[in-house]
This record gives sequence, C-alpha cells and structure tokens, in this order.
Amino acid sequence: MAAATRTRYTNGKIWTADPDRPQADTLVVEGERILWIGDCHDLPQGLSACPEVDLGGARVIPGFVDAHMHALMLADYSKRISALPPDITSIEELVEAVSRRRAEQDPDAWVLGWGYDESLLAEKRSPTRWDLDRGCPDAPVCIMRSCGHIRCVNSRALELAGITRDTPDPEGGEIERDVNGEPTGVLKENARELVCSVLPQRGEDDLVRDVCDLGDLLASQGIVAATDMCALDGGDAFPPLRAAGKAGLKQDIASYILWDYVKDDPSYAIAPEAMDRSNRVFMAGIKLLCDGSVSGRTAWFDRPYLSSDEGDPEACGMPTCTEEDIDAAIAFCRRTGCQLSAHAMGTRTIDRVVACLDKAGLWEVPLAPGAPAARIEHVTAPTREAIETMARDGIAVVTQPIFPYAEIGAYLTNLGAERTRRYYPLRALLDAGVDLCISTDAPATSWATPSDPFPNIKAAVTRRAFDGTDFGQDQAICVSEALALYTREAARMAGFEGLGMLRPGYKASFVVLDRDILAIDPSEIDLVHAAATYIRGEKVFEH
Repeated sequence: MAAATRTRYTNGKIWTADPDRPQADTLVVEGERILWIGDCHDLPQGLSACPEVDLGGARVIPGFVDAHMHALMLADYSKRISALPPDITSIEELVEAVSRRRAEQDPDAWVLGWGYDESLLAEKRSPTRWDLDRGCPDAPVCIMRSCGHIRCVNSRALELAGITRDTPDPEGGEIERDVNGEPTGVLKENARELVCSVLPQRGEDDLVRDVCDLGDLLASQGIVAATDMCALDGGDAFPPLRAAGKAGLKQDIASYILWDYVKDDPSYAIAPEAMDRSNRVFMAGIKLLCDGSVSGRTAWFDRPYLSSDEGDPEACGMPTCTEEDIDAAIAFCRRTGCQLSAHAMGTRTIDRVVACLDKAGLWEVPLAPGAPAARIEHVTAPTREAIETMARDGIAVVTQPIFPYAEIGAYLTNLGAERTRRYYPLRALLDAGVDLCISTDAPATSWATPSDPFPNIKAAVTRRAFDGTDFGQDQAICVSEALALYTREAARMAGFEGLGMLRPGYKASFVVLDRDILAIDPSEIDLVHAAATYIRGEKVFEH
C-alpha cells in the first residue's frame, strides 16, 4: 500500500480549539489526518520537504460541527416553496407562490412549502386553509412553519387526511379551529402528524441526491459535520443518509430517530454497528419531543404568553409527551447504550426532563468516548436550579442563539423584552459548568440561509437581533468561546470522532476564512465566509 500523501500548510493564523496549543502557523496533513501542528520554526526536519500550501496569512479554524440540524429536512426543503423573506413577506405573496407552483405540477401533486412565520408576514397572522385554497383549491397543499412543529394545510389536504370538525385533538397536539368549530388548517405539535400518512413519500434515490447537494452547501459554509435530529414525516432518516455517505457526501453525519415513531414497537433496536463512530454516517440515539416552540406559542412555560388569558392553562404552551414517555426513552437509551436527545424549550418542560434524568441517573455511551449520555435541546428558559442540576449531573445543553436573533418579533410579542433578555442564558450556563454547544436547528428557524454558522455566532457574541434589538448583553460570550462551542464542544456533544480540534491524530477537517473572525468588529461576523473548506484532508470547497 502506498504511503499517504503529506501536505504542509504554512503562513496561517491557525486557531486550533485545542486548549493545550491554542495557536499555530503551520499544519502538516498526512492522508486524512493531521500529522503535526505548531510554529514553523519548530517544524521537524523530516517534514520540511513535503509539498507546501501557503495560506497567505489567513485565519484558519477547525471545521464547524452543527450538532443540531435536520439534514434530511433541509435537503428536502430546498426543493419546496420558501415562505421566508425576502421571497415571501405576506400571505398574499404566499398564495401567489402556491398558485404558481400548482400550475407547474401534475394535477394531483401536493404543493409543499416551508418556513412561514406569522411575525414576518405583513398580515401578522398565520395562513389558514382558506388562504391556501385561494392559491390551490383542487390539489393538496402543506406549508410547514419555520419551527417545524406546526403545519398549515388546505381543505383538500384535510379531506385526504380525514380531518373534520369532529376529529378530536391528539394527545400533545391541537387542531386549530375557528369560532364555529371548523378546522382552520393549522395543525400544532402532535396534530401535524395526522397528515403524515397521506403526504407524498420521495424515493431514496431522490433523497440521496438532495443530501449530496446539501453537502455542497454545507461545505461552502465551512461545515464539516452535522446531525439529523430526526425526520418529522414518520420515517427514519438513517437509511438515506447512510446511502448518501456511500454516494459521495463528504460530511460526517450523526442521525437520531424520533421516539414517537418507535416507542410502541417492542422489536425496535439500534444495532451496535450502526452506532460505530468510525463510519462517516452513524446512528447516535433517540430524539424525544417534550414541548413546542416559542414563536408557535407551544413551548411549555411557567408563565403565560403575552396577550393570553392568564387563567387559561394552555396560555403557557403545552407538553407533547408524558413523564412515562421520558422514562421509557431513558430506559431504552440506557439499555441500548445510545444517546438521549430531549427537545425542551419552556421552563416547565426543562424542569420535567431534568428531574427525570436526575432521578434515573446517566449511563455510559460506550461507542462515543466523551459524549454525554443525555443532551437537552434549546433550553430557552432554564431555572437556576435546573442549571445547577445539569452541571452536577453532566446533562448537556445544545442551544440556538439564532432563534431570538432571527425571530425577535415573535419573541417580543409572545414573551416581552424582559423575558427575552433573560432567555438562552449562554453566559450563565458556561459559568455554571454546564456542557454546552451552539447550533442552528436548520431549517427550523426564520432565516433565509438557516444553516449559515456566522449569523449564529454573531448572535451569541453580540446578543443583538438582526434588527439591532438587545436580547441580553449580560449573557453574551466572546468570539473564541463561541467558536469552541461550534467546533470542539459541538463535536463532543454528538460523539464525532477526531473532529472539533486541530491536533495530531485528528481529522484534517478545517476552514480557511476570508477575514479574521477573531480580529474584526463583532457586528461584522455575519459577513465572514469560508474561503476554502477541507474535509479529511480533501479540499471540498473553494470560493
């Protein structure tokens, strides 16, 4: 077997995310791995003769790891109507887009879209079945809300799914109804599943092609690894993702399956070989949805949403699972040796999940050294007691500062300025010693390019929304902390082997930036781009 090719990268401002050697100017890659890193004057003599790439003084960082996104959804949504600004800024524009797509398709084909957020629409309300009927009265229409927890469908889709005024709300969900009791077409939380059986299913070949195309987009954003935090259409994302890995997808991918889809199947199991982190695509664990979203007013808080009936218990949001569901998921993960990921945004939900985990105790994840057994997603509004328990027990937090950055209108409307400034407490979580990383939850946020890391980092560092609104300066973190949470800590959260730092033996997955993110004004961080991205020693993107 021929020796692996060596390449020496010189004259760089390399930020390594390695606490033992934070900075370097020279990197030597052998095959897919880093052989040596340090300062040029310390380069061993035997490495000085290998081919050289001059980095031209550019800032180099480890490749980004998005520890919470929905890769398969993001790949699929790229083919659908985007209901986000600047493409769509009103319900009328959405109706026109639905009408255009209907004219382009076969008569019975579904019209599919994603991304609407009523706070970003001129009418300041959700679309309804009757709005969508104006764009397409004869074929089914389904538009997913930006949060991914709510669908709006037209009358034809309701008919196909058998949803009428007499259909009861499912547990942990709501069929929104008008004053006359008629379904409006808005299906919240578990009610959104009522149309899954009639939605069109794409073939695996189409999904694989879309995921490979997504890999090109992620590479252009400096993302070298990502997760699929579950499909929301009743399926398992792992098979098409694994096929995409064999078909040319470059990124490492960790896949999770929604507990709702397997909890009633006593035969369901995750094979140890599927969890092998040496595979480019692997199964990481179970995802459990425990409440909804802030912008959809379904995250379960201890205080009512604004403009709500203070005496209405639903005004605080809703749980979408029971404590028995949480305990059963914990038992499965302990038995299987996989990771538990629990979606918990509101205060009540966070307290509930933390209490269940604290009572049960954590377990080993044998195939992912250093990875936490349990991670809680989002953690919008934790109490001090919850933070202390998470730090003590080793319960990790994967959060998204991009939410208030992109959805500030919905946060101010639903929660008010004072609560918004206290939420997503990055500084408090870090100072308490909680294992923490940041991610995007793409495509479940109201941003035109939801997987872009740089607006997310800007949000964490400046704690100002896209329009300049302050959402909690005292919870800001510095740029190097944000980068660490997006590289080293993010890789550890999902158990990615050899990623997140630039050190000998790690994968040569790194990004050359077009400007120095550690030197520019933080207000300009969203203007940073990847100039080149390397994954396992291969240049997969160059601007």
